Amino acid sequence: QVHLVESGGGLLQAGGSLRLSCAASGRTFITYTMGWFRQAPGKEREFVAAIRWSGDSTNYADSVKGRFTISRDSAKNTVYLQMNSLNPGDTAVYYCAAGPYGSLWATQSNKFDYWGQGTQVTVSS
Repeated sequence: QVHLVESGGGLLQAGGSLRLSCAASGRTFITYTMGWFRQAPGKEREFVAAIRWSGDSTNYADSVKGRFTISRDSAKNTVYLQMNSLNPGDTAVYYCAAGPYGSLWATQSNKFDYWGQGTQVTVSS
């Protein structure tokens, strides 16, 4: 059974940085794509970034390109989301997800099979 646990959320001021972590367990993820999504109050869950577990390819939403970086540490079975230059529009619950290899370019949440419980990120102006 796949288990994803996010951590690293918090409250910070605009312009700050935060790194989210997603600890993955339960299977071998070498053939998986790992993604980050976020959901703000009253809005639909939206794609943020994705990476193939092999680390050779990444994909980002236009809204975070140049500010966020997704990476993974195979030895620790952990995926990271480094978030810089945060603004109030980035306020949301951030979710880690795992999906099939071909999910890298999928921005729909239903293309991912496994989800963490989410971690809150709040950016004040």
